[in-house]
Amino acid sequence: MAQVGIVMGSDSDMPVMAKAADVLEELGISYEMKIISAHREPDVFFEYANTAEEREIKVIIAGAGMAAHLPGMCAAIFPMPVIGIPMHTTSLGGRDSLYSIVQMPSGIPVATVAINGGANAGLLAAKILSVSDGDLLKKLKDYSTAMKESVQAKDARLQEVGYRNY
Repeated sequence: MAQVGIVMGSDSDMPVMAKAADVLEELGISYEMKIISAHREPDVFFEYANTAEEREIKVIIAGAGMAAHLPGMCAAIFPMPVIGIPMHTTSLGGRDSLYSIVQMPSGIPVATVAINGGANAGLLAAKILSVSDGDLLKKLKDYSTAMKESVQAKDARLQEVGYRNY
């Protein structure tokens, strides 16, 4: 059974949403992934959001561009955490998506990551789930340690070969 629902309004969002899925897979978190348009198929969207809790979804990651209603509408229906990923757009560079997701009315919060922030959305979902899962918390600590070691290795190489040979 999936713990995280990943939903996007268009297949053009897939490269960003895949980064969230990659992080969840790396951490051993089950997920489902769907393409659902809140605007073009509202009946399908409502069915998805209304049944997510009974399907035992604990967190929804919703990506959307432009008017970006998918994350907010998920949050209006789904009682547990929703993480919005604003998509980069050609017209306004993703600011339209960002504002649509982050400026939710009082009582309908959506956690929002950076424009095209798929990996961070996956990590945030994992952190939310880790509050009741000690094994997952350990994996997140190991993930952080690996990031630190990667930066330290890059610096050691820089110190050894200099910037011209890096």
